[in-house]
Amino acid sequence: MDSSVFFGWSTVAYIFAMILYIGYIAFKNNAVGVAATAVTVGGFASQTLAILLRWKEFAEIGNMGILRAIPLTNLYESLIFFVWCLILAYLVIEYKYKTKSFGAFITPVAGLVLAFIDISGMSKNIQPLVPALQSNWLLVHVMMSFISYAMFAVSFSTGLMYLISSTDDRKDPAYIFWTVMLSIFVIVLAAMGLDYLTFKLSVKSQEDLIRSYLFKASFRSSSSAVSAGSVAVAAAFTFVVWRFGGIMKKIIRSFEISSEVLDEITYKSIAMGFPIFTLGGLIFGAIWADQAWGKYWTWDPKETWSLITWFFYAFYLHSRLMRGWKGKKVAIVAVLGFIAVIFTYLGVNLLLSGLHSYGSE
Repeated sequence: MDSSVFFGWSTVAYIFAMILYIGYIAFKNNAVGVAATAVTVGGFASQTLAILLRWKEFAEIGNMGILRAIPLTNLYESLIFFVWCLILAYLVIEYKYKTKSFGAFITPVAGLVLAFIDISGMSKNIQPLVPALQSNWLLVHVMMSFISYAMFAVSFSTGLMYLISSTDDRKDPAYIFWTVMLSIFVIVLAAMGLDYLTFKLSVKSQEDLIRSYLFKASFRSSSSAVSAGSVAVAAAFTFVVWRFGGIMKKIIRSFEISSEVLDEITYKSIAMGFPIFTLGGLIFGAIWADQAWGKYWTWDPKETWSLITWFFYAFYLHSRLMRGWKGKKVAIVAVLGFIAVIFTYLGVNLLLSGLHSYGSE
């Protein structure tokens, strides 16, 4: 069996685990919770084996040695590794904090990402590396970057959950912030899904879909009526989220995770992710850039947005440790920081051109 079989098993496992975690929250049954954890661990083991098999396949095809054959050279492989890091981070959190409720939030993300890879037709082919990628620095730079991205994703989710669970007044800036951020997140995903359904047969690759057709089925439609209608629907959805945000608060509280724990997880995730990102993403990346292109820093879009992301999390740690900020203020910074991460990870590769654009397929 090749790696794709085990990736398929992990997809099914994460989706099944999601159902079990939701059942655990609904029925407060410990046996269901134990089963959910067991299925998640099984999916994680299957995905780990799949990554190792693809690594072996890559090494054999490329004939470059095991250190240079890490499967993190395109969008498909990077999404797979991101999910792996995310599940690992969740399992550590579950073990440390003895709470399974958070799994109802993490496993759907993992399952949906892996399912999206399967249904979208995203290229899964192993392709030869371009010369700039044929370096031992690929292992440490890319792997450490994605480990930190996963830690920041955890801080994003716990930061957003903290804001939801700790705000009641609809006029509170923090309440308005989280309703707008959550609405934008859902609206963008829905608009991209509509783009995919509308233009799938017209595009040659996922990159072409993003570059040429992003929001063309909604906000950027050639029809002014469709564009105006999309804006109106988005505004109405945001209003509904704002008006009935209290329902979200009840859902978060049903997870049985206190605001203090959410704040602590947000801080610890960033405290661990920040030095990994600093060392692997920036310092090792600069050393690799000097070897590949003859300069440590070229203000390439990827480099620039990586630096912007670094400043967000540096500001978070500075505000918390030096200024004593806690709660809503730093939770907002954590959410904004991950938005920068998303653009650094996907937006730069798919929307901007630069030396790092080879990772977009």
